[in-house]
Amino acid sequence: MRDLETTATHWVFGYGSLIWNPGFAHVSAQQGLLKGAHRSLSIVSHHHRGTVEQPGLVFGLARGGSCRGMVFEVADSDWAQVYAYLQEREQVTAVYRDVMRPVRLADGRTVSALAFLVDENHEQFAGRLDLDQQAAMVRAGVGLSGRNVDYVLNTARHLGELGIRDRQLMALADLLTQEQAA
Repeated sequence: MRDLETTATHWVFGYGSLIWNPGFAHVSAQQGLLKGAHRSLSIVSHHHRGTVEQPGLVFGLARGGSCRGMVFEVADSDWAQVYAYLQEREQVTAVYRDVMRPVRLADGRTVSALAFLVDENHEQFAGRLDLDQQAAMVRAGVGLSGRNVDYVLNTARHLGELGIRDRQLMALADLLTQEQAA
């Protein structure tokens, strides 16, 4: 394995909506693998995909396992603006811990990337929910960024297009798609 690369650029690991809607300037993007955390639909959303009265669910990186996602390279000259944007977007309720983690890129390099891990002690951490519990919250959730169903299905579709298989997410997406078709 190569040593961790140090460059004049910065890296951001996306595992949910950042994959299909990064919303920031980047000079390149490629798939990457983060070890030690997995994609988990386990954060109660009161803002982007739900309300306090009718919460939705959004993704977080929870302890254990690994996660394939997209890694975005950000020019040093854009980093301050991109980091501020990500703080505003991701840290509305401080449910994440923003940390630097090694990520193995598709091209074989390992870089240190900003990742947003769920704070499992935060009141919005839902823990492990079964498929029916997830589906019920996702069906009902609508927030400032739109319908929770759209968020989940967009993420599942983009992961599929990238060849990234997430069994739990795909099972939920299949269920939601069947319901919409009925």
